[in-house]
Amino acid sequence: MAGIQEYDLIVIGGGPAGYAGAIRAGQLGKKVACIEMERAGGTCLNWGCIPTKALLKSAELYQKIKHADVYGLGVKEVSFDFAKVIERSRGVSNQMARGIEFLFRKNKVDYLVGRATINAAGMVSITEGGHKGRFFKTKNILVATGCKMRRIPGLEYDGVKVMTSREALAGKSMPGSVIVVGAGAIGVEFAYFYNALGAKVTLVEMLPRILPVEDEEISKTLTRALVKQGIDIHTDTTCENFRVGKNGVKVDLVMGNPAMAKDDGVAELAKTTVEAEVLLSAIGVVANIDGVFAPALKPELDRNYLKVGEDYQTSIKGIYGAGDIIGPPWLAHVATFEAVSAVNGMFGHGAPKRVKVFPGCTYCQPQVSSTGLTEKAAKEKGLDVKVGKFPFTASGKAVASAESEGFVKVISDAKTGEIYGAHIIGSEATELIAEYGLAVEMEATVDEIHQTIHAHPTLSEAVMEAAAATLGEAIHI
Repeated sequence: MAGIQEYDLIVIGGGPAGYAGAIRAGQLGKKVACIEMERAGGTCLNWGCIPTKALLKSAELYQKIKHADVYGLGVKEVSFDFAKVIERSRGVSNQMARGIEFLFRKNKVDYLVGRATINAAGMVSITEGGHKGRFFKTKNILVATGCKMRRIPGLEYDGVKVMTSREALAGKSMPGSVIVVGAGAIGVEFAYFYNALGAKVTLVEMLPRILPVEDEEISKTLTRALVKQGIDIHTDTTCENFRVGKNGVKVDLVMGNPAMAKDDGVAELAKTTVEAEVLLSAIGVVANIDGVFAPALKPELDRNYLKVGEDYQTSIKGIYGAGDIIGPPWLAHVATFEAVSAVNGMFGHGAPKRVKVFPGCTYCQPQVSSTGLTEKAAKEKGLDVKVGKFPFTASGKAVASAESEGFVKVISDAKTGEIYGAHIIGSEATELIAEYGLAVEMEATVDEIHQTIHAHPTLSEAVMEAAAATLGEAIHI
């Protein structure tokens, strides 16, 4: 083994799980290397959550300026430069990636760009890139290779007429019309973005509602809001017969569930054809696991995701997994938590903790956020619950800001008041959800939230008043 560099931990993947795990191990004084095939920050920072938020902020600001008269302001003309919008988004990503690289240096993490393969427990090699051919010995390995966008079978992705969110983040020109397939968070955010900048947007979802993981009432409210904004939404709809031509894409939309229709004796489901300059596919993600393990090394998998135990260790001793590669919910903040917890555990700094409570956020306008159980899930569990709601139309700050769309909804135990979940749609929902995340984690009650004084006037008062509404004591205007 002479000449082979040795580490306490090698992290494969430099996204939110990978860089967080590597930095945490560095903070613990361990000798660490992080091997990333593209750039520090992974998909989230370079091609996902960070650059999309920059785009969405531009779209939100553009819409506010267009409607400045609401605030008593006069703006004669407003326009946008799509290339500069994209350029700003890429600049934000580059700045944040440099920040991660700085943190690697600060915490003495060796950062290597290349594709890594685990040859055996405790042995890693780089198979592609400038460091190709290097071998490393390590006491522990953390796999944090994340996911990549799922693609529609049989459809050729050219990155111009047919693309995923990654290609959209490097778009050269603003399309006049877009078909977005998939209405999870990514699909909804891009539908909002393109529509806000003036494109004709068709949003298609095969399930009965958009944002299907969210509370039903939230999904319905968002649907109404997006339709009002001009987005054409088709739910319970599948796509067939994609045709990519010189000027764009055509696709047949089939409304309803084919299997159920057959059972009900329906001869043919309703169909329509839509066309647009661009089709954006946002139908989910798949595990990015190809080539991570040598052929002879076979860790236990679950639907192609790494299967891990409570300590994040795979079926192979000394090899751990964290983040999207171990399965849903596929969220950057969850990935970071998992990686830090795994590293703390492997080096004896507290017992590892698996994620049970986390916030889910969608950054369209109005924003959507949630934590814990939905009303439906709580009732399906047989829980006796109370529901408290408070509309932003009754919030002085929201009305003064001309952002009174939406509400806060809290689910709690009917007897004890313990908070099981919370759901928000409205301005700054993704910021407001943190208080309820802490409440669920701490097993707090609606009365404890209600009795905590919130500054007036603030949007956060709606969080307090939703809890008060559960008790029949909501007051604020």
